[in-house]
Amino acid sequence: MTESFTERLARHISVNGPLPLAEFMHWAMSDPAQGYYATRQPIGRDGDFITAPEVSQMFGELLGIWAIAAWQAIGSPAHFNLVEIGPGRGTLMADMLRAAASHPSFMSSANIIFVETSDSLTQTQKETLVGHDTVEWIASLSDLPDRPSIILANELLDVLPVRQYVKTGAAWHERSVGLDTNGKLSWVLGTGRLPDDSLPAGHENEPDGAVFEISPVREAFIRNTATALENNGGVALFTDYGHGKTAIGDTFQAVKNHRPVDPLEMPGAADLTSHVDFEALQNIALSSGMHVFPLMTQGEFLLSLGLLERAGALGRNQSPEIQQRITGEAERLALPGEMGEIFKAFAFSGSAIELTPFPANDC
Repeated sequence: MTESFTERLARHISVNGPLPLAEFMHWAMSDPAQGYYATRQPIGRDGDFITAPEVSQMFGELLGIWAIAAWQAIGSPAHFNLVEIGPGRGTLMADMLRAAASHPSFMSSANIIFVETSDSLTQTQKETLVGHDTVEWIASLSDLPDRPSIILANELLDVLPVRQYVKTGAAWHERSVGLDTNGKLSWVLGTGRLPDDSLPAGHENEPDGAVFEISPVREAFIRNTATALENNGGVALFTDYGHGKTAIGDTFQAVKNHRPVDPLEMPGAADLTSHVDFEALQNIALSSGMHVFPLMTQGEFLLSLGLLERAGALGRNQSPEIQQRITGEAERLALPGEMGEIFKAFAFSGSAIELTPFPANDC
């Protein structure tokens, strides 16, 4: 009888001790045989969640216009990498390229690259991008060709593993996954302690039970992205949900079929994420020598790129039903009560440039 993923995890923990949350997330999401990305197509109405490119074609089209502006800002290089990391079904890039097709010099200069490790998603991306014969797939940013890059990722940072620390007395103990008396997965406090100088000033006297999150994996990812831009120039843009200032709080969540679920109930069968600490990542980019642009909400970002005008153009001469649908899509992308405020646009470049639609002042 085949051992279930839950049984594998429990056996590992019984032998090796509790798994810190970050390691549990990595196992559950990335295990090559039974992990989340290896066993399912998560995105879309029939999946577990819907991302902005699946909400509306307008999102990708506006990012296509942004990419042209970014290309011009870095000097319109004759050859550059147009890179998407974690491209999901390929919907975002397909919409970007459709919008950018009106700028032939941009299209002829672009070397389209997907950074992807899932064989299943790679096949879906090939089907979505049929007709674009120059698309390349690589496994890591370190494999990028040596030329300037425009790097994008949507809802990627939130899935990178996070570490949680729980205030207990005078110490912050790492939250881990252990076993209860019946041998079932359960939350425990592990032996790990919060690294020195990690806690933001003013939070030394938090009450017992307070939770603080850090993500060394995200920070390393931003450093790697900065290295790619430092070596060859270019711009990176990350759109994701999270908070603009480092804060105390538990943001870890599991979602299946568009609903919250217990993350320990079905490891490998639910999407695991946490909110991105953008202030921490901005500081990492700055310390890596990047020119960091002021953080924008997704609503501000898309409206500045012409979301309302694009919605009006799509709805022109259409039926009231189609116009209502397009209006609803725009509202979902941009309104504060929808995706417009909690989602942010985080960008940095290898050198100081002016970049639409970000304010000119440095972070």
